[in-house]
Amino acid sequence: MRIRSAVPAVLAASALSVSLLAASPATAAAHQGGLHLGYIQFDSPGSDTRSNSSLNAEWVNIHNNSGSAIQLKGYKLKDNTGYTYTFGSYKIGSGKTVKVRTGKGTNASGVRYWGRGSYVWNNTSDKARLIKPSGSLKDSCSWTNSNPGYKSCH
Repeated sequence: MRIRSAVPAVLAASALSVSLLAASPATAAAHQGGLHLGYIQFDSPGSDTRSNSSLNAEWVNIHNNSGSAIQLKGYKLKDNTGYTYTFGSYKIGSGKTVKVRTGKGTNASGVRYWGRGSYVWNNTSDKARLIKPSGSLKDSCSWTNSNPGYKSCH
């Protein structure tokens, strides 16, 4: 009797192990390659007043999950309309994130300012693209509605 009751548990555990193994390569592949778009706050909280503080409450995180620092000079962040932010010389460390804010401010470690006087990201539907200096697409992330106003891309 004990052997029979143990068989379903062993089979269930085996099935779980197989499904976890099957999911792992896909999950790992989604985060390979170093840079990827992370969290995007596309709808600035509160009223869209176009004030600099409201513009800076709209931002995109870019994360480096590689084992070494990456020079971002020449990388571009682009929306569906064609608004484009181009990185100057900036090195993002291994495991670090850089936030690109829409408005004006003083660049510092971990944050860059687009310097715009109007919003970039459409609240109802848009697509953020991270483009390599060569012009090829590194990563993208899209959304189709404003609630809750942000998107976790990976």
